[in-house]
Amino acid sequence: MPMFRCKACGAFNRVREPRPPGAPECGRCHGLLDVSGAPQEVDGEGLDRAVLGSPVPVLLDLWAPWCAPCRAAAPILDAVGRAQAGRLLVLKLNTEEHPHVAHALRVQGIPTFVVYAGGREVARRSGVMPRAELERWVMMSVAQGGAGATV
Repeated sequence: MPMFRCKACGAFNRVREPRPPGAPECGRCHGLLDVSGAPQEVDGEGLDRAVLGSPVPVLLDLWAPWCAPCRAAAPILDAVGRAQAGRLLVLKLNTEEHPHVAHALRVQGIPTFVVYAGGREVARRSGVMPRAELERWVMMSVAQGGAGATV
């Protein structure tokens, strides 16, 4: 069953398929649940909670607004997130706004993409990839190190 993270409170919510009419609500805060799969911005605390609590694999984009390759990667990440909605959580962390998190994650260059499954990092890669390559890399990373997680 697809799982979605509430942007407001960070809770994970199962959404039945086919979806009932109307917009689904978060079971915790009762806010409207975004089920588009679009990437969600996080800070360090939100990242930790999402990675540790996510029942689905997580793809993290470490980026900065001044970085041209990061801007080029944004529509690719959006497409991947929407295509895998409910099966993959795509998060974005702005390294300019949260440099301490980037330092703690040992980010050497941006964009850097990190795949988490089962609460732990299973793969990392820097540089822009075409959509098909990014999707393959995420699926292979989860399959090889994801402790039973699937995309």
